[in-house]
Amino acid sequence: MKIFRHRIEFTTVEPIEIVDITGRVRDWVTACGVKDGLVTVTSLHTTARVNVNEREPQLQRDMVTFLKRLVPRDGDWLHNLAAVDGRDNAHSHLLGLFMNSSETIPVGGGDLVLGGWQSIFFIELDGPRDRRGLELQLLGTD
Repeated sequence: MKIFRHRIEFTTVEPIEIVDITGRVRDWVTACGVKDGLVTVTSLHTTARVNVNEREPQLQRDMVTFLKRLVPRDGDWLHNLAAVDGRDNAHSHLLGLFMNSSETIPVGGGDLVLGGWQSIFFIELDGPRDRRGLELQLLGTD
């Protein structure tokens, strides 16, 4: 059994943004040479999450609209009165309650085992941000 670790960093530009990271994860898994195993993708932030879902532009717009309606930014949130970092981002933390901070994806035959419509997404809930990160950990055999 081998264990590999890697960090992906990037910038986000929207308040709520869905970033497809499938290609970056797939490329790294391929470069590691693991044929069978598991890769875990973990958000390093309390206001950003990881999700496996369908990559379709209209659906992604619907997802952003849904999140904005589910927990409005301008709600009467106590966290916004004394935010640790000065950001009025209570809505982002609350949205995070409904999502995973990590996803684990099987690796088989040297590739991610995803359904035909599935992609891996980083979900920004408190953007834009200059620096966001994901930790990847791959366990497997060659």
